[in-house]
Amino acid sequence: MDHKWIKDAIKRPGAFTKKAKARGMDVKEFASKVTANPDKYDTRTVRQANLAKTLSKLRKRKKK
Repeated sequence: MDHKWIKDAIKRPGAFTKKAKARGMDVKEFASKVTANPDKYDTRTVRQANLAKTLSKLRKRKKK
C-alpha cells in the first residue's frame, strides 16, 4: 500500500492541531465539531477536519 498520498495530502503540518488547541479542544473533538457544522468554518478547515478523521481511522486500523 502506497502511503505517499498521506504526505501529499498534508499541506500545512500542525495547522489543524493549532486551531484545535486555540479553541481548547483536542483534534478529534474539533474535527467532529467542524464536520457537524461545516457552514460555520472555511473550506480549508472543513477539509483539514475530514483529513484528520480519515487519518485517525487509518491509525486505528494499523494498531489492530
